[in-house]
Amino acid sequence: METIKKAVLFSDKINEWIGSYIVTSAVFFFILVIFSNVILRYVFNTSFVFMSELEWHVFAFIFLMGAGFTLLHDGHVRVDIFYSLMDRKKQAWINFLGVLIFLIPSCYIVLTTTVPWVIVAYKIGEVSIDPGGIPARFLLKATLPVGYFLMLLQGLLLAVKSVFILLGKPLDNS
Repeated sequence: METIKKAVLFSDKINEWIGSYIVTSAVFFFILVIFSNVILRYVFNTSFVFMSELEWHVFAFIFLMGAGFTLLHDGHVRVDIFYSLMDRKKQAWINFLGVLIFLIPSCYIVLTTTVPWVIVAYKIGEVSIDPGGIPARFLLKATLPVGYFLMLLQGLLLAVKSVFILLGKPLDNS
C-alpha cells in the first residue's frame, strides 16, 4: 500500500506542477497577448492574424493542459448540491463510477482519434490557412491528446483514491 501511495502522490505532483507552473505561465502570457492585441487594435488601429490566432491557441493550451490540474483540485463541474450532502464513501462511489463510466471512455475516444490526427498534421507540417497566421498548427493539435492523457491519468488516480476510501483506507490519511 505504501508503494501505491507513493505512486499516486508522485503522479499527483505531475499535474500539480503542470498546473502551478506551466498553465499559470501560459495564463500570464495569454493576458499579455490580449493586452497587446487591444493596444494594437485601439491605439495603432492595426491587427495581425498571428496575434489573433495566438490568443485562441494559448487559450486552448490553458484549457487542455489545465484539465488534469482542475480534476486534481476537484474543480470540475458536477451537481455539488447533492454531492456535498453525501458522506465520503458515497462521494467515493460517485467519483469511481464517474471515472469508470464517463471519463475513461471519453478520454479513450479522444486519444484514439486525435493521436493519428496529430501525426498527420506533423507529417504534413500543418500551418494556418490564413496568410500571416501561426506557422506550426500541429503544436496546438498535439496539446489535445497530451491534455486528455493528463486528465485520464488524474482520473485513474481519482479512481484509485476512491477505491481506497471505499476500503476504509484513504490514501490522504483523513
